[in-house]
Amino acid sequence: METFLSVAVGIGLAAACGFRVFVPLLILNLAALSGHFVLPEGFVWIGSTYATLAFTIAMLLEITGYYIPWIDHVLDSIAAPASVIAGTITTAALAADLSPFLKWTTAIIAGGGIAGLVQASTIGLRAKTSLATGGTGNPIFSTFELGSSIIISLLAIFIPIVCLILIVLFFIWVARKTGKLLFRRKTEST
Repeated sequence: METFLSVAVGIGLAAACGFRVFVPLLILNLAALSGHFVLPEGFVWIGSTYATLAFTIAMLLEITGYYIPWIDHVLDSIAAPASVIAGTITTAALAADLSPFLKWTTAIIAGGGIAGLVQASTIGLRAKTSLATGGTGNPIFSTFELGSSIIISLLAIFIPIVCLILIVLFFIWVARKTGKLLFRRKTEST
């Protein structure tokens, strides 16, 4: 059960990486520094004071950049691969009790995959809000993404099962929206 909860925390943090790359890493860092998590060998650097400084600076730059028009779109292109990498790292760091093969397979598929899917969803939604509002709605959307990243990260750390349920509900919602869009396009083209 402990291994399942550790992987659940990693997957939850990976999903949060899809909203903001550095917020979940900073929260994991603070949780490790406070003794909430003992990071395995090879990932101890995440819980260092140097990482705290690096993650804080990177997080502040990332948050600020998303409030600057057009920079937010540039950041999305950088954040897409970065979120997959961060999601993979957070999942691998917390899946310590698994064999190396299973740990990295889970980290890449579940952690990186979920981070990438969340990031792709936010890119699609940001494009829609940009078109609908001429870019004026982007700061509101950026605030939503930041809040989502913080809430999901904290839920992943403190209530991982609830976090997993919310992630599943989010993907069901995205799948339904995507299905409706594809169905509408198909019926319009015939």
